[in-house]
This record gives sequence, C-alpha cells and structure tokens, in this order.
Amino acid sequence: MCGSVVAVLLFSCYNLLYAPSLATATPTSVAASALLKWKASLDKHSQSVLSSWVGSNPCHNNWTGVSCNNATAGVESVVTSIIIQNVNLTGTLGDLDTWSLRNLETFDLSNNALYGSIPSSIGNMSNLRYLSLNANNFSGTIPSEIGMLRSLGLLSLTGNLLTGHIPYSIVYDNMLSGPLPNEICVSGSLSHFTVSNNLFSGHVPKSLKNCSSLFRVRLENNQLTGNISQDFGIYPKLDYMDLSYNKFYGEVSSNWGSCPNLTSLKISNNNLSGKISSELGGATRLVQLDLSSNHLVGEIPTSFERLSSLVNLHLDNNMLLGTIPSVLGDLYNLEDLNLAKNSLTGPINEKLGECLKLRMLNLSSNKLEGPIPIHISKLDKLESLDLSENNLNGRIPPLLGGLTVVQTLNLSRNNLTGSIPSSLTAMVSLTTVDVSFNQLEGPLPKMRAFEDAPKEALGHNKGLCGNNTELECPTQPGHQGNKKKVSIVILIILPTLGFMFLVLVVVFCYLRKRNPNVTFRPQETRTHPFTIWSYDGKMVYERIIEALEDFDSKHIIGVGGYGTVYKAELSSEIFAVKKNHAPEDGEMQNLKSFKNEIRALTEIRHQNIVKLYGFCSHSRHSFLVYEFLSGGSLRNVLNHMKQAVEFDWEKRVMAVKSIASALSYMHHDCSQPIIHRDLSSSNVLFDSDWVAHVSDFGTARLLKPDSSNWTSFAGTLGYIAPELAYTMEVNEKCDVYSFGVLTLEVIMGKHPGELLTLLQETKGISHTELLDQRLPLPEEQVAQQVELLVKVAFSCVHKSPQSRPSMRSITLDLSVETHAAKSNKIST
Repeated sequence: MCGSVVAVLLFSCYNLLYAPSLATATPTSVAASALLKWKASLDKHSQSVLSSWVGSNPCHNNWTGVSCNNATAGVESVVTSIIIQNVNLTGTLGDLDTWSLRNLETFDLSNNALYGSIPSSIGNMSNLRYLSLNANNFSGTIPSEIGMLRSLGLLSLTGNLLTGHIPYSIVYDNMLSGPLPNEICVSGSLSHFTVSNNLFSGHVPKSLKNCSSLFRVRLENNQLTGNISQDFGIYPKLDYMDLSYNKFYGEVSSNWGSCPNLTSLKISNNNLSGKISSELGGATRLVQLDLSSNHLVGEIPTSFERLSSLVNLHLDNNMLLGTIPSVLGDLYNLEDLNLAKNSLTGPINEKLGECLKLRMLNLSSNKLEGPIPIHISKLDKLESLDLSENNLNGRIPPLLGGLTVVQTLNLSRNNLTGSIPSSLTAMVSLTTVDVSFNQLEGPLPKMRAFEDAPKEALGHNKGLCGNNTELECPTQPGHQGNKKKVSIVILIILPTLGFMFLVLVVVFCYLRKRNPNVTFRPQETRTHPFTIWSYDGKMVYERIIEALEDFDSKHIIGVGGYGTVYKAELSSEIFAVKKNHAPEDGEMQNLKSFKNEIRALTEIRHQNIVKLYGFCSHSRHSFLVYEFLSGGSLRNVLNHMKQAVEFDWEKRVMAVKSIASALSYMHHDCSQPIIHRDLSSSNVLFDSDWVAHVSDFGTARLLKPDSSNWTSFAGTLGYIAPELAYTMEVNEKCDVYSFGVLTLEVIMGKHPGELLTLLQETKGISHTELLDQRLPLPEEQVAQQVELLVKVAFSCVHKSPQSRPSMRSITLDLSVETHAAKSNKIST
C-alpha cells in the first residue's frame, strides 16, 4: 500500500512537471530518456561500455544490448529487449525509470557487478516475459511486486546476496513452466511450498518425500504427474496439502492418515484409482477432504467416523459403491457434503438428518432408492439440496417446507409421486427448483420459485398444473353438471354463516370493550418486561399484521438464521419488521435469541446502529420493528458491479469508520459490554446517503462480570475468530476479528478467503495487491487512510486474541488519521 501511495505521488508530480513535453513524446524517446538517466548513475567503466547510448532513438542508433520490435504502418518501433551480460556493469537499479520501459519483454543483466536492492518498481514492467538478474551482488529481499508481472515465463535471481523468503505473489497464479527443482528441500527446513496456478510439469521433487518440515503445500492447477502413493511421505507438521487439478495417479496412500496435524487434503481432478484407505480416518484434525473427480472405487470407509472436525467432504464424480454409511451422521460439524456422480445404492441414510450444520447436500446421479427421509427436514441451515437422478419414490415430505433457507431444490429424474405439498410455500428463500421427470401431479405451490421456473424444470410429470401459464389446471369433471347443485347449497349455507358471523362480531365487541388490551399484549417474563414500545398506539399489532397481510411472503426482503425480515408500509412511513422463526415443540432457542436481541437494543443509542422502534412478543407471532434502510447490505453492494464502483474509496473509508464506531460503543459505552457475535457483510446496511449501520443482534450476548461467557456456537463462516474452533469462550476480541475480516472485504471488494491463513504465515503480502481492482487507485489523502485501514485489519485478524487491539483504540486511531488527512488537505 505504501508503494502504491508513493507511485501515485510520483506519477502526479511527473504529470505536473512534464505535461508540456508529453504532448510530443513517443514511447521510444521516453524509453531513451530513462535509459540515459540510468546510464549516468553507473560508474565510468559502465558508461564507456554503453558509449553507443546517445541520441533519442535507440531503435535507429544501434544502442548496445537494446532491441526493438518492427515498426508497422502508423506505429513506430518500441524498445522490447535489453540484454547486457558479462561486461562488469557496476551500479544500482535505483535510478532506472521502469514505468518508461513498460513495453520491455526481455530484461537480462546477468553476470555483472550490480548491487543494492531490486526495486519494487520493477512491477511496472508489465510485459516482461524474461527477467534475469543472476550472478550480481543484489541484496535485500525479493520484492513481492515481481508477482505483478503476469506474463513472466522465466525468472532467474541466482548467484546474488538476497535474503528473506520467496514472496507468495511470485509463484502463485502465473504461467511458469518446466519441472520443479529436485533439491527444493535438501536443507530439510522447507515449511511453505506454493507454486499453484502455473504450468509446471513432470514429477514432484524427490526431496519432498522426506521433507518432514513441511507445513503448507499448494501445487494445484499445474500439469504435474507421478504415483501419488510413492511420491509423498509422512509429514508430522503438515497442515494443508492441495494437489488438485494435476495428473497424479495411484491410490490414496495410508500415509495421509499418519499426518497428525493435517486439516486440509485436496486431491481432486486427478487420475487416482483404487479404494480410499481406511487409514485416512487417522487424520482426525481434517476439516476439508476433497477427493472428487478421480476414479476411486469401493465403499466410503466407516473409519470416517473419527473425522469429527470435518466441515467439507467432497467425494463426488468417482465410482464409489455401497450405501451411504451411517457414520456420516456422526460428523456434527459437516457443512458441505457432496457424494454426487457415484454408484451408491440403497436408501438415503436417515442419520444424515443429524448433521444439523449442513448447508449443502448433493446426492445426485447415484442409484439411491426409497422415499425421501423426513429427517432431512431437520437440516434447518440447508441452503442447497440436490437429490436428482436417482431412483427415489414415494411422496415429497410436507415437512421439507420447514427448510426456510434453502435456495436451490432439485428433485428431478426420480420416481416421485403424488402432489407437491403446499407447505413448500414456507420455503421463503427458494429461488431455483427442478422437479422434472417424475410422476407428480396436481397444482403447483403458489410461490415465486415455481412461478418463475422454466417449463423444462416442471415438465415430464404425470399432470402438474397451476400458476405456471404453460400448465393450466384442467376443469374438474362434472363441474358444469354439478354447478346448479352447488349454487343451491351455497344459498342455504351463506345466510347461516352470515348470521353466525354477526353473533361472533357482537360477542367480540362486547369482550373488547371489557378488556381493550386483549389484542396487543407484549409478553412479560419474571425477569424483565422488555417493554420499549414507544409509538403511543400508532403502530399496534393489528396494523402491522394488516400491512404485511399476515406476513405474506411477497413482503419478504431478507431471511436470517433466526428470523425473516419484511418491509412494512404504515401510513407514509416504511419499517423493517423482523419476525422470529416459529420455535419447534419444546425448543426455546429462538425465544432466547429474541430476548437477547431486545436486551441488547434497549441500551443502544448510536447513529451507526439500526434503530429499534418497538417489539411484540405475542402467542401467535414475535417480531421487532426497525428503521428501514434503503441502501441494501454491504454484501450486495460489493457483489453488484455498478454499486461497487459507486462505493468509492472515500465512502469505503467512512463505512469502516462507522462500523468501528458502532462496535466501540457496544463494547465500551454500554452499561454492560455487548458482543455482536455475527458481524458480517450481510448485516451491515446502508441508508440512502451511504451511511453504514450495524444490524442483526439475533446472536448478541451481554457480558456480565459475574456470569460465564461460555455459550453455544454462533456466527457466519468466514468471519468467525479461529479460537472458537477449540473454545466457546466469547469476548470482545471475537468481534474485533470479524471487524478485521470485514475491513479487508471492503478494501478488496470480496471476502479475503485464504488470505487470512496466509497472514498468519507470512508477511510478504503487498498492500497494493489487496485493492479492489474495480476502482482507480485512491488519491493521496484517501490513500493514507486506506493504508491505515489495511494495517488495522491485519492487526485485528491476529491469531492470538490478546494481540488484537480493542475497538476503542481502533476508533481513536482512525479518527486521528482522519483529522490529520483533513489538516493536510487544508494546508495544501
């Protein structure tokens, strides 16, 4: 980031000082000027070697070591190659204007006497394909900016005095090719080895097999080959291994089960064969296991019951046989299970309903049979369910309607019968549905997912009909013949019902007069009445129910883990109404969340926290009424190109400061500290002026000095502090970690993902690589503030909670920087 700020300043000064001359300058003359300036910085011997470097056109004057491309009609030649070897050049690269040489493709200064550091500005030579600085006296570290040279095919820095580590950015996501050096771990101290997303071929280095110091290895997305069961050994320190998208063959070795600290093993999209070794169950710390898209056979090992930490299990696109083992139901941390495209048989194991954290379940393209087990309806966190292309039969369980956060449902190409349950209308998050190629009949559920579904997703059934215009329901047989009889019955029944209704109205009015508060009674408890309703009767229970048409799904604007959010229009005002999900029998989890939210919000008075106007805890419904913010969530803004560009650097800086201010208030200025526990980009909302507000206190916990802070797990994957993997003790530093992740997300324009792991392992990440590429570089004052945000974010995601700053100190640092930036702007 510092480098980017300097670059911005230098570029601005360059434009101001040389703007008149640039009008007539050409790329060739600009390159000549830069090379002459560098020549003048070298010693006398070097200048004599380069005596042919005169004039303003190196392409026409035959400069030593300089080559140009061929001129075309209307386009002059430009300098594309500099090769000066074995002439004892002495000096530094400090005065070389690399920006003026950005058309250079080859830069070879090997076997000379150059010294000093390799400048970070070398990243400006964006067209370089060949860079050789070997056999000189360069010292210092290798600049990470070399990783910006996306066309680089060969890099040679051997025979210098360089120190430090190889930057992650150099070997990741380039086009490097050829074999990997066999001596990569001769010293026996290699811990991190990353060459992913390149074109490396051949076998893995032989020295890797016995390299017991390995901690993290990433070789994915190359063209490497070899017998995987012979080329890799046992690694006592290994944490992460990714060999995906290569050409490895052989069997899944039992050695992996002897790596006691292994948390991620990914070997997808290779040519593995044979059975999955039961010894793999020995890697009890595995969190991710991906063996998909290979040629594996046999059954899923029952030893997987030992993998209790497993979150992601991908075995799809193989040739696995047998039934789904019941031991998978014991993996209580499992969130993503993909067994698709195998030859699994038998029924869907009911034990899968015990994996209560499942978000993705894909069992498609197998030979599973029997009915859909009702136990799946217990998976209330499920977002995607794919059971397509099996031999399932029977009816669709009505209880599936309880899966309120499912977005994708695919039951196609089975033998399902009967009608589609109307209870599926409760699946308020459903956007994509496919029930084609079954034996279904009857009306479609009246909901958007079925209304918008293409004909292909509903076709090839026995007789579906309904709100899809292509599938209108036929007239019932005998309808015309019975019409007269029905009319007579109606004439008899209607007057009777009318009289009964009139009697009920009279009784109701009488009771209402005697007890006027019966229609709205906030629930009171033995500990706290939670009474903060403050609208003097203008927003009563009946008006909200009426405005939302008894919580009709068409008013839904969002769905969370504990409740559904509706948009309510009352008179000339708009409000957000968050309705708690109805608790199951004997389950008070949601009621507890509802009370937690109210306890927290009764104390909050802050401009960057969503305002609570009132609440109702009724026997039928419990809901909260908030202010409505029209700007949407931070997550939606960053995922929408137009909004992301409008969300410029100044707005992003202010948003982060607003979030920090809100958290500081909650942690330090309330009578009891309040922890949010679920801070993410989904619950940061904007108003129409881009002011950020923190929302969703459904999992908030009050920190009482005399009570335990050990609690049940809550939070959003990707924002949760790492210590919560082994302890459930919640404190303010958990929020600080989430704030750090959120800040990086604002700066990068996307979730930082694996960068969070890299931050714990290396310091070689350039701040300039983090900036959202959809925006131009920030200007000077804003750039300083963005730089500070990056530093703050890095400190917040520190692995040790004790090393993270408090939100109060963060807010103070950010406010001081803002004041300094404004002062500089005024003084200039």
